[in-house]
Amino acid sequence: MAKRRSEWTEDELDEMLASAGRGVEAISRSERFAIEVEVIESSRPLSEGEVRDKDRLERTVERAFYEAGRALQELRDRRLYRDEYDSFEDYCRGRFGHSRQKANYLIVGAAIYRTLSAANCPLLPSSEYQVRPLAVLAPQQQPTVWNEAVAEAGGKTPSNRLVRETVGKYRDKGKANVFEVGEVVGILAKDNPRLKGKNNCWAIVTAVHPRSCDLRLHDGAIDLVKIEYLKELGYTEGDCQTVRRLCDRLSRLREREDLEDAAVAFLGILGKLQRPYLSELEEGMLTMLEKYYGVVTD
Repeated sequence: MAKRRSEWTEDELDEMLASAGRGVEAISRSERFAIEVEVIESSRPLSEGEVRDKDRLERTVERAFYEAGRALQELRDRRLYRDEYDSFEDYCRGRFGHSRQKANYLIVGAAIYRTLSAANCPLLPSSEYQVRPLAVLAPQQQPTVWNEAVAEAGGKTPSNRLVRETVGKYRDKGKANVFEVGEVVGILAKDNPRLKGKNNCWAIVTAVHPRSCDLRLHDGAIDLVKIEYLKELGYTEGDCQTVRRLCDRLSRLREREDLEDAAVAFLGILGKLQRPYLSELEEGMLTMLEKYYGVVTD
């Protein structure tokens, strides 16, 4: 172990101190330009026990986001937050200090991790952000694209940017349409004028073509939407059945010619839900509208 004196510029020192919560003005000039930097210079090999501990701890770190995502999904699906919070969004913000979107990222990331692990991928991700670009692919495609990204990274964990680029190349190869009739998908409007105002809406696949799908939305239908404008949501068959029933309810209300603007706006919100179920408040408001307009539900 040795000590080495280093000279730092004021800008470099500002950056270091900012991360430590201390301003450059808080130290003296002599301290500022003569900082003792402790440099550990050791190449001692690890013992067999230390190697085992290192591997175990590294696996714990790598699985941390997976465990978090899996726990959040169970908390959400079982509504275990209902004793203190009215919504999952409020629960995430109040209990964990992050947005619902962050929670959804972790939940989706955990599902992708599980898919990669089940496919025996030789290298698994260590953060949700690394695999976020894979969410636009079908689960059966994700291991192939992930392994390609790992290969591009020289056998190391690929960055989000590299995974995103690999996903783009894969989708441009003209792979077969993987969507199924009855599946619930998300719409990516991008620059498609036919999909204006439909970005992030959910839709139900009613017909599958080689490179496109016919879709049913809560407020109508769109035919021959190319698959590059669709995103798999990863819903189970039970989830898809729930959304199909919701679509029937919304469509019956949309058929009313006397539907007021406030009601139309609320139905539009439900048409962009990023989950396959309604909250208690949403269910109550929808039931109230159905009773108000005399719409009979199954």
